Amino acid sequence: MKVLWVEDHPKASEMLLAAGVAATRQRLPVDLVLAGSLLEAEKKLRLERFDLVMLDLRLPDSMDEDTTVTRVASMGDFRLAVVSASDKRQSMVDFLCKVGCNCAPKAIAKEDLAMNEFSRYPDKFYDFLLEVMGGTGAKGAVA
Repeated sequence: MKVLWVEDHPKASEMLLAAGVAATRQRLPVDLVLAGSLLEAEKKLRLERFDLVMLDLRLPDSMDEDTTVTRVASMGDFRLAVVSASDKRQSMVDFLCKVGCNCAPKAIAKEDLAMNEFSRYPDKFYDFLLEVMGGTGAKGAVA
């Protein structure tokens, strides 16, 4: 599964990078690509195909959450998931689902996500990604 995670906070990006490396070491089928801005995410989406895009709504080069969602959602055929501390996260997800976007139906509160555990437990990271994709985790999902 190829995943683009759009995250501008350096510490969170560092933890995600460690999780991606740990998953690779355990030979889990996760190819994690990070983008630190909306412009960087758009460049990657133009050049590569992704199965899943994990999107932070507040990015340094985006005017607002609506702009971020609109620009990313229109860039390809992938599952989109919102992972953000924005108070508009669920309303953005509801809108995306309403207009027919392939979007995970529940926004993920970034502050509730234990990113530091993902590098220690790569199978939990993989299961989390499968769940966001709409599966039931490694034990019951088809990858």
